[in-house]
Amino acid sequence: MSMAKFDKLKNITGKIVCDKSELNLGITLQGGQSFRWKEIENGEKYRGIFAGELWTLHQDDQYIYYKTHGSKLKNSIDCENELFKYFNLHISLKDNLKIWSENDENFKNFTNIVEGVRILNQDMVENIFSFICSANNNIIRITGMIDKMCRHFGNKICKLNKEFYYDFPTIESLAQDNVQSVLSKEGFGYRAPYIHKTAKKLVELGGRKWLESLHKDQGTEYESVRQTIQVLQGVGPKVADCICLMSLGHLESIPVDTHIYQVAREFYLPDLKEVSSVTPTMYQEISRHLRTKWGPLAGWAQAVVFCTRIKSNPIKKKKKDDVDTSRKKLKKT
Repeated sequence: MSMAKFDKLKNITGKIVCDKSELNLGITLQGGQSFRWKEIENGEKYRGIFAGELWTLHQDDQYIYYKTHGSKLKNSIDCENELFKYFNLHISLKDNLKIWSENDENFKNFTNIVEGVRILNQDMVENIFSFICSANNNIIRITGMIDKMCRHFGNKICKLNKEFYYDFPTIESLAQDNVQSVLSKEGFGYRAPYIHKTAKKLVELGGRKWLESLHKDQGTEYESVRQTIQVLQGVGPKVADCICLMSLGHLESIPVDTHIYQVAREFYLPDLKEVSSVTPTMYQEISRHLRTKWGPLAGWAQAVVFCTRIKSNPIKKKKKDDVDTSRKKLKKT
């Protein structure tokens, strides 16, 4: 897009009614779900990209305030529709916290420490390649890798304060012959061939249309989808669960990390052996048990538990940039 075209794009500002107990921007955007958001103005605001737009968001106790920069959206109604979809705002967190607490007497241990934890409804292509980068990694480094990937292979969407912002690359752009060599030079390590091979495999399978066919809205079953996407290079059981949960609509999906293992052993499955790495058998046992407890939105309940565990356990608590590393210490990702 030419500079003249960038200049003609408009900014849209507005606000939506949203209690902070329903959505806490900081914990939701900076909690290791998406890696395209950055704190600005001393953490008072967040700037990031989704739905092909650059957004700046902030909040008070009652409202989410938004601004799109160089927007291709038509008006504030379009912006608010995108926000509702991205943050799953059609689902009441308050109502579900009540349901989880009523169905599970232990859940009350996790409801008073953090508030406003939501599951993002992310673009499936971005979600897949982001979580291929996430294994044995930390949030700051993953964010840097995603930024490099977008700068090399994504399309420019706007310019703000002399800086260009880029959309996430398409599957086809990541399937180009030079991708592996470029990413290797950028320090992606073993993830560089994973990304390239996965992109080529997705093209072979039908690209975005194939991914869309796996969405829960298409009547798919969680277990089947979870197994299906593991044909992709770098997608093991836990990464598959992250993808199912965050972009394919299977909100019952529970990614099991060391924190969730510890919670399961302490509150739900005391006979679990004490181990340093979660085995595949343990992974299955924990996820199935917690899905039975927490129901169709079990993955969301897991996110609440995870955030509570991180905040309330100072011994095991990591620095913000190390949170995602703690989530990756599994025998097989």
